[in-house]
Amino acid sequence: MDPLHLCIALSPLSVYLLLLGVINLSRRPLVTNGARDAAALGVAISGFVVVGPMELFVPEATILRLGVFVWALLLAFYAMCLTLFVLLMRPRLVIYNIRPDQVRPMLAELVNDLDRESRWAGECLIIPNLGVQLHVEASPGMRNVQLIAAGPHQSYDGWHRLEKTLSTSLRQVQSVRNPYGFSLVFFALLMIGSVTFWLVQDADTVAHSLREMLRL
Repeated sequence: MDPLHLCIALSPLSVYLLLLGVINLSRRPLVTNGARDAAALGVAISGFVVVGPMELFVPEATILRLGVFVWALLLAFYAMCLTLFVLLMRPRLVIYNIRPDQVRPMLAELVNDLDRESRWAGECLIIPNLGVQLHVEASPGMRNVQLIAAGPHQSYDGWHRLEKTLSTSLRQVQSVRNPYGFSLVFFALLMIGSVTFWLVQDADTVAHSLREMLRL
């Protein structure tokens, strides 16, 4: 793979890993919804999509007819596919940089204030007045916890309210830095440094590859 394609593939991924590393090195947990989490991952792998299936299957006749605009159409198509995937996902909340044993007591106290009819069934939590049923899934090694919708019948308003309440409650929670974040930051900086080196070291090859890719 030439330097241009490596740069296109690794640049979005390196930014994603750097952001994830900074989040894990923070002393405060962060909650986000599944849509944002999946969209960020989709953007992170977009470089591999561009240098892989997009470039491989793009019709040559279309490139000759539309020129560089074909890449704008392909990126728009990828964005629409990613948006459709995100919209079809079941509701989900992801809490980064928190231990599993911290989540359940905090969640039990929080949902009791939201709905006194809420109840636990093993790892599942039912909040009837919010229209939310979820189960707790922990990743102790990465120190994050996911609250995943259990069943197809869910209230998106209820999930949004739960996310806002969780975000407010987590502001009071202190957490230790996750050592896993250091490796993420290291690999992200390594990728960024490599991309910068390739662009500077072999600028002529990169420019030639770009002209070939865009058919200029």
